[in-house]
Amino acid sequence: MGLNQSSERSALETELSGLFLLGLQGEKDEYKQFLSVFSKYLRGYFFKKMRNAPDFVEDLVQEVLIAVHNKRHTYEVGEPLTPWLHAIAKYKYVDFLRSKKNEHLNDSLEESQAIWVEEIREPFESSTDLTLLMFSLPQAHRRAIELTKINGLSVKDAAQVSGLSESAIKVGVHRGLKKLAALIRKSHENA
Repeated sequence: MGLNQSSERSALETELSGLFLLGLQGEKDEYKQFLSVFSKYLRGYFFKKMRNAPDFVEDLVQEVLIAVHNKRHTYEVGEPLTPWLHAIAKYKYVDFLRSKKNEHLNDSLEESQAIWVEEIREPFESSTDLTLLMFSLPQAHRRAIELTKINGLSVKDAAQVSGLSESAIKVGVHRGLKKLAALIRKSHENA
């Protein structure tokens, strides 16, 4: 690794961990900025790994961002953030490969390209970042959508996990998806 690449990674580690730690302390703007910066690197990482299936890149980016959000309490403050983020991205990529079971999608896992190598600066497919929009939903709606639509739990299982009633999960998903659709429409109008 060259000196310039090493200093770029160090600067990225500093930027991401600073924003992430502020986000952990409840600073929403910094957390949104963390998600925005990190998602650019994720897109570059997955775009390189999935040249045969670029249509799935955005789905994987969103899955990783949601996993990072859901697992943020497991991050040990004081440890480097980027290896923790890379591990989550790699596991989500492996899960994706297992779920698709298509030989033509598989790139070598041994090619451990770092997420931090390249950022795609132009919008990929859409200017709308679903994860950022999800954070504008009320927590009950966001949680209902995460459990049922993203994690694939049944309404009954989601109710048990969240402690909410089944009807509250159904209402949360319905209202949350309705609000997300409105937010997406609004973001496209403003673009």
